[in-house]
Amino acid sequence: MAGRFEQRPTRTTVRGGHVVVPAPRAAAAGAGGRTRSWAPPWPLDLRLVLGPLRRGPADPTFRATPDGCVWRASLTPVGPGTLRVSARGGVVHGEAWGPGAEWLLDRLPRMLGESDDPEVFEPRHRLVAVARHRRPGLRLIRTGLVLESLIPSILEQKVTTDEAYRAWRALVRKYGVPAPGPVGGDMFVMPEPRVWSLIPSWEWHRAGVDNKRASTILRVVRVARRMEEAVALDAAAAQRRLEVVSGVGPWTSAETVQRSHGAADAVTVGDLHLPGIVGYALAGDRDADDSVMLELLEPYAGQRHRAARLILLSGRTPPRRHPKMPRGDIGRL
Repeated sequence: MAGRFEQRPTRTTVRGGHVVVPAPRAAAAGAGGRTRSWAPPWPLDLRLVLGPLRRGPADPTFRATPDGCVWRASLTPVGPGTLRVSARGGVVHGEAWGPGAEWLLDRLPRMLGESDDPEVFEPRHRLVAVARHRRPGLRLIRTGLVLESLIPSILEQKVTTDEAYRAWRALVRKYGVPAPGPVGGDMFVMPEPRVWSLIPSWEWHRAGVDNKRASTILRVVRVARRMEEAVALDAAAAQRRLEVVSGVGPWTSAETVQRSHGAADAVTVGDLHLPGIVGYALAGDRDADDSVMLELLEPYAGQRHRAARLILLSGRTPPRRHPKMPRGDIGRL
């Protein structure tokens, strides 16, 4: 591999100079995409199922088009891939491009909830029952990919969603690879672990990412293989493995396995808003904390994430009483 990258300067030889990050390698689009069709034996709402993967309206790895298609650009174990999913007449059609195309199509049913079993869920509150009735197409997604959910979840720690989405957008567009397929140059696959590890400190700062979150991501990508291997574990064991990395706590691990594992019971604790929303919806308590939320969700043990998701979809949230969390941008300092 000698000569593939320019020699990297070290901290002892460079003070404030330019650190070279390997340039993204464009993935070949190929002459045409691979295709697959699948008829799920249940109603399926693509945007509702795939929605949790979208990190803001301008996420460079996700696109929803007016014709009902959903596009995703992913870094699979065999390379970058772009997947387009549509549903017509009860049949799901998938088309994929790039080295990861076959991998994405093989796992299409699982990603869209084939291994999910919402029938075991028993609503204990009228609000939850109504929300479930109104959204029969909801299934819990399972991507089989850990880092693509773990890294953006770290970026979302202790900041507003707008700040986190802006950071994800900036870093993926600058250091990711162009998504393969007919995407018009607007979609990107997130960087490989090695590329994340070579992002200079000032670029993190420019993207609005503080040292704590940047350092956590650097620790995660150093053990990227072990992180991805967590997909073979059950959700609880996977959370424990992720939380071994300093800076990854219960909030971050839950947000990750909800997407990578389709974890029906991985309720998000430590969230700024969720306890108040659950408390208000189920008990009229807008000041509920994590302990109250967990007590209210106890009847849904084994399905607490699904219950919380349905509560969020019900639209019953406490009226705003406090100003929004102030937005910051350390990149302007």
